[in-house]
Amino acid sequence: RRTLSGSIVAEAGVGSPLCFLFQSEYHYEYTACDSLGSRWRVAVPHTPGLCTGLPDPIKGTECSFSCKAGQFLDMKDQSCKPCAEGRYSLGTGIRFDEWDELPHGFASIATNLEIDNSFSESLENCTTSTWVPLGDYVASNTDECTATLMYAVNLKQSGTVSFEYIYPDSSIIFEFFVQNDQCQPTVEESRWMRTTEKGWDRGNNVLYWRTTAFSVWSKVPKPVLVRNIGITGVAYTSECFPCKAGTYAATSGSSFCKLCPANSYSSKGATSCQQCAPDAYSGNGLCSHACTPPRGCCTQLMFKWAEPKTCSEDLPTAVQLPPSGVKTKCPPCNPGFFKTNSSACEPCPSGSYSNGSGCISCAAGTEPVLGFEYKWWNTLPANMETTVLSGINFEYKGIAGWEVAGDYIYTAAGASDNDFMILTMVVPGFRPPQSVMEDVENKEVARITFVFETACSVNCELYFMVGVNSRPNTPVETWKGSKGKQSYTYIIEKNATMSFTWAFQRTAYHEAGRKYTNDIVKLYSINVTNVMDGVASYCRLCALESSGSCTSCPSGNYIDRASGACHPCTPSTYLKAHQPYGSQACIPCGPGTKSNKIHSLCYNDCRFSLDKDGRTLEYDFSALPNSTSFAGGPSFTSKGLKYFHHFSISLCGNHGRKMATCTDNVTDMRVSDGEAEFSKSVTSYVCQSIIVPSDVMGYKTIVSSQPVSLADRVVGRCCFPWSGDGDWSNDVTQSCSSGRATAIRLRCDPLKTGSGALSVPSKCPDGTCDGCTFHFLWETSAACPLCSAYDYHAIVSACLGGIQRTTYVWREPKLCTGGVPLPEQKVSICKTMDFWLKVGISAGTCAAVLLTVMTCYFWKKNQKLEYKYSKLVMNSTAKDSELPAADSCAIMEGEDVEDDLIFTSKKSLFGKIKSFTSKVGAHPLCCCWGSSCHQLPRSQTSL
Repeated sequence: RRTLSGSIVAEAGVGSPLCFLFQSEYHYEYTACDSLGSRWRVAVPHTPGLCTGLPDPIKGTECSFSCKAGQFLDMKDQSCKPCAEGRYSLGTGIRFDEWDELPHGFASIATNLEIDNSFSESLENCTTSTWVPLGDYVASNTDECTATLMYAVNLKQSGTVSFEYIYPDSSIIFEFFVQNDQCQPTVEESRWMRTTEKGWDRGNNVLYWRTTAFSVWSKVPKPVLVRNIGITGVAYTSECFPCKAGTYAATSGSSFCKLCPANSYSSKGATSCQQCAPDAYSGNGLCSHACTPPRGCCTQLMFKWAEPKTCSEDLPTAVQLPPSGVKTKCPPCNPGFFKTNSSACEPCPSGSYSNGSGCISCAAGTEPVLGFEYKWWNTLPANMETTVLSGINFEYKGIAGWEVAGDYIYTAAGASDNDFMILTMVVPGFRPPQSVMEDVENKEVARITFVFETACSVNCELYFMVGVNSRPNTPVETWKGSKGKQSYTYIIEKNATMSFTWAFQRTAYHEAGRKYTNDIVKLYSINVTNVMDGVASYCRLCALESSGSCTSCPSGNYIDRASGACHPCTPSTYLKAHQPYGSQACIPCGPGTKSNKIHSLCYNDCRFSLDKDGRTLEYDFSALPNSTSFAGGPSFTSKGLKYFHHFSISLCGNHGRKMATCTDNVTDMRVSDGEAEFSKSVTSYVCQSIIVPSDVMGYKTIVSSQPVSLADRVVGRCCFPWSGDGDWSNDVTQSCSSGRATAIRLRCDPLKTGSGALSVPSKCPDGTCDGCTFHFLWETSAACPLCSAYDYHAIVSACLGGIQRTTYVWREPKLCTGGVPLPEQKVSICKTMDFWLKVGISAGTCAAVLLTVMTCYFWKKNQKLEYKYSKLVMNSTAKDSELPAADSCAIMEGEDVEDDLIFTSKKSLFGKIKSFTSKVGAHPLCCCWGSSCHQLPRSQTSL
């Protein structure tokens, strides 16, 4: 039994109750629009089968019907009605600004990375790596899983989707896209989000938010935060949304809710705000409890409450501020400023300088050196500002994050230990002194140097960031933990409006209260050179025109201190552009290098000579001047994400221009061509970036991130056994106080033509073992010396058919390239072997005959000498005694008297032999003296 309009209605039988009696059991919806643009309003029970007797369908409003902002569609009578107080509506849209849980219609999905199967077992489960609602916003994952936040909506008309987000860390890839009912996504180029540092940016036309982190280093990246998602084009909303806590709507028909004033609060759906209790404080529409005594934050002269002030000193037990200290004389103004009658510091006029007291005009022949030098911290300089960035929701809190303290500026307490204490300095632009010629090849236009120290009890972090032309800041250096007093210099290479930011975070973990307010950073001094419209602390000599005014020297000229005249630097030296005084400003180039035409840098022209083993080796690396890239072996994060260290090298040539480029396409995918100069890409002689393959991330392109310069200055080319290339980077880090050094060793390998192959040491797969010195091995045929006559030898063939050939071949193994070519084959006429044999036999025969004749001649000569000798002996003997008379000396008829004296005859040898054999036995021997002859006895024939 139920009472309805004063009547008692009894239901007969057992069955479901009638739905039209209880409107809380059903609601109204519209059917899909037909081809005529019509639809029906139908009643749908909240729980199917719970009741029967639903109201009949009736004709609905046109599909294009919509209500205005601040109204909702009452489905009962299908008319627009204003929202009640404390509620609001967007008319044709809906907004999601409360994230205590995922709103109805949203879904968060996590997936594993697409990596090698061999690493699938080591992957952690990604089911918990989802988008997490955290009250005012929803936060992304921070690991290597892919998390997708989705919202499905059925738009009745063309609409938009807007949201606010913060994207602080480029180690996370953040994309958004829309898919229609044909599953067609938006244009590929529009899905990549840009990183932000200053508050929330606005995005449009989005229904998918997807993030993937790649934490290459041990540091956990900061999540992406999304809030205030608004969707238009839903044609109608059937209810109004209550104002969230801290806001209110005082009138009906509101399209938005207003924030409560300071020191007031409101609950959800409020129509007005209430004042906080006397011992409470409100800064965001929510009152906090009474405060505890704060930690004193003092300057040299007075104490003040730490901001935000979350306590009241009016309570009986409250602690009061300590009395101010004794007033002391204020320190002077910063260099380039002077003190006015009101004790304020003002910049000196143009053409003058100061040390912080009074302004002095620059002398003739000198010019002021403009810049900013802050070393006295009485007040915050006009071009600097400070604030606090929440470490929870990354909103600015509107309180000071740094305090001045005379000799230094230090970090304030902040609202929470994980807040970021922000200090920002803006410089409008840069201009070198009049005496320095603009150098298009040397990219340094100015530099900033600051002295600091940190004192931390936990793992605090100090970030130094640089922004260009209002673009988001880019972290360039980070210091962790306590650091002693030290200086850091950053080279500025773009003449643009620059912002420099120091951000200090005591701890990355959020805890109630403030435990580490004593962890601070002190900045002692900041010095920026060549600032446009800056101030001067001194004047410098300049080159003089005939009129006596300052001018700039031609490129590659230094200034003579005595005369102010310009003199060119000697060959193979480069000029210190910002200190061009005296000949010592021209610095000699390193070995194997020479200066460019304007003496702004040293480079190698791809040629090199070396004396070794008594010969001169000539090298030509002209095949290697352009940028050459290669990737080291794969590395993996703790969750198995595969990535590579990608290196780009520009070895020589190009007149010293840096040709190696490493990009950051995570944040630069949407950088237009007109903004290319403000990209986060790095151009150098050697650079490195982190590459995540496209098959790993599931995108159409590879991911390149975290580019860094490894060499932006050529030191020199050295010789054997080093055979390498030396470069140096001016990027100073905590572990590399002198910058990074790069050594490239070239090895001759004739089999590796073209650019050859680059590799890193096997013991240091990242190219470095200490993070400061990088080593590369380049094996290529272009590293071989130029060929010379020493590298080939001649081979002479046999004489065939009167022809002889001389062929030249390379010595093996051939370790040279280019240079002198092999000589052409030589052909010469030659004599055959038969001819020379005949000539040899004839010559031998002639020599034998000649030898025989000579032998005979000398034998005959010898016999004559013997005869003369015998005659002399006989003459000497005849005087002493007389020889016996011969038996008979008569000459027989027919005999010749000379036949018996065969040794005295003048016959030939054969004739003498013949006479001797025929007559020596027939006649006695006779010896004649004068006219008488005597026959000798046989016993004296020896005479």
